[in-house]
Amino acid sequence: MPEHFHLLISPVGTLEKSIQFIKGGFSFRAKRELGSNMEVWQKSFTDHRIRDDADYEKHVQYVYSNPVKRRLCNAAIEFPYCSAFPGLVKDPGPQRLKALERQAAVGAPEGAPLQRFERRALKEAPCKEVESRPG
Repeated sequence: MPEHFHLLISPVGTLEKSIQFIKGGFSFRAKRELGSNMEVWQKSFTDHRIRDDADYEKHVQYVYSNPVKRRLCNAAIEFPYCSAFPGLVKDPGPQRLKALERQAAVGAPEGAPLQRFERRALKEAPCKEVESRPG
């Protein structure tokens, strides 16, 4: 899309720190290579914890459908900036999602609801490190 993008990531540290690296790295390079001091990013982002394989697949399909809905192409595989485009290398879905699916069947709580983070809130509240498990 010309004005936004979607990421499905499994951060090693905190999600906030991962987004800071992505946004900061891109902004630094864009300013250096384009000679522009324009703001590139919104001050917030939206997150959603993927709960299981079905939820993961739902979000992958949502990402794939974006350029089609915007009429940038007829099918996601035609859009060169979509991960559905042929020849792009993608990581497989996280293996741990299958375990979460089995846990949910026996009454484990669902993932966190959709949340919106703003830069101001991130500066005021210290970030807790998220325990990472090998995928």
